Amino acid sequence: MSLRLPAAGGAFRAYEPRREPAPAVLAGGAGSPSDAPRSRTVYAAAHVVADPFADTAPDGPAAVDWEATLAFRHHLWSHGLGVAEAMDTAQRGMGLDWPRAAELIRRSAAEARAAGGRIVCGAGTDQLTGTAGPSAVRAAYEEQLALVEESGARAVLMASRALAAAARGPEDYLELYGHLLRQAREPVILHWLGPMFDPALEGYWGSADLDAATDTFLDVIGAHPDKVDGVKVSLLDAGRETALRRRLPEGVRCYTGDDFHYPELIAGDQQGFSHALLGVFDPIGPLAAEAVRVLDTGDTAGFHALLDPTVPLSRHLFAAPTRYYKTGVVLVAWLAGHQDHFTMVGGLQSARSLPHLARAYELADGLGLFPDPELAEHRMRTLLALHGAAR
Repeated sequence: MSLRLPAAGGAFRAYEPRREPAPAVLAGGAGSPSDAPRSRTVYAAAHVVADPFADTAPDGPAAVDWEATLAFRHHLWSHGLGVAEAMDTAQRGMGLDWPRAAELIRRSAAEARAAGGRIVCGAGTDQLTGTAGPSAVRAAYEEQLALVEESGARAVLMASRALAAAARGPEDYLELYGHLLRQAREPVILHWLGPMFDPALEGYWGSADLDAATDTFLDVIGAHPDKVDGVKVSLLDAGRETALRRRLPEGVRCYTGDDFHYPELIAGDQQGFSHALLGVFDPIGPLAAEAVRVLDTGDTAGFHALLDPTVPLSRHLFAAPTRYYKTGVVLVAWLAGHQDHFTMVGGLQSARSLPHLARAYELADGLGLFPDPELAEHRMRTLLALHGAAR
């Protein structure tokens, strides 16, 4: 029997689920971290699995299912992907509080060492509440940077809501980031997260003018190129990212965070290419890893044939309001059997409409992302029934 999936406006459409997963998914992650792509450094920003049995409120402390959360990281490593831990995809600032983020970093870094997997971890200022001055922002960054380094992972210096609120202009960003880079033990990744992901980051780097902000960003990097492994750019603007990439100092990588244009940015052009640190590589990890391994062979057409079809799903998951993309990511993880429930920290499973979730299922199923299509179909029917939409 076909599924009746709801669309916007109250209409329904028939959908016949796929019966076989894609070959890369069917492989079941039987590989190891040593199977990592060679021509590009590729990280998936991984989500956290909530504990559905914890008696907590949406604004209370986050309750994490540590076993399932860490198992998902092993799934990504088994396909050769690196893990970007405690990033935006893990609901930093949207349900995952700093004490749990700190524990997540410690646990995942230890698992990475044991598995031989690549990992980078987000360091920010989300332990701060209310208004904070520059000295408090710096201390918060220092605390998180120290924890990441002590865990044995490389740090991603995340964009800070507190800094965006406290900074008076570009000079404050230059001073603070310069201080952090001077004291970092190892080169870090700098993260520029656009306001479409977090409205509180409007005007980051001291200006709402993106050209002026880019100049400040490059000034920070240029003053300490030996302390910057790379930059993660999440502006959903392929032209701007490409222009920025061409201006980076030699040896500083560009990690695309553009979940709309990632195939073309990773493939690159005659003047260079982007590596990847992407939230969408959480749900499409097996296909993404296989595509980049094909690119390793020089087969650009084969790379696009595998990765380009994933873009409609990504654009749907990251549709405005983009900050709620995590809901679709966790839906796909549940349908794929990576967790036993569709519950999120902070109650964020309610952040997207049923028609949005139904379309996410349809697109993911069409790509063959579900190792057990019958399980995914059964779970989608359950979700529809829960909303009173099943017949």
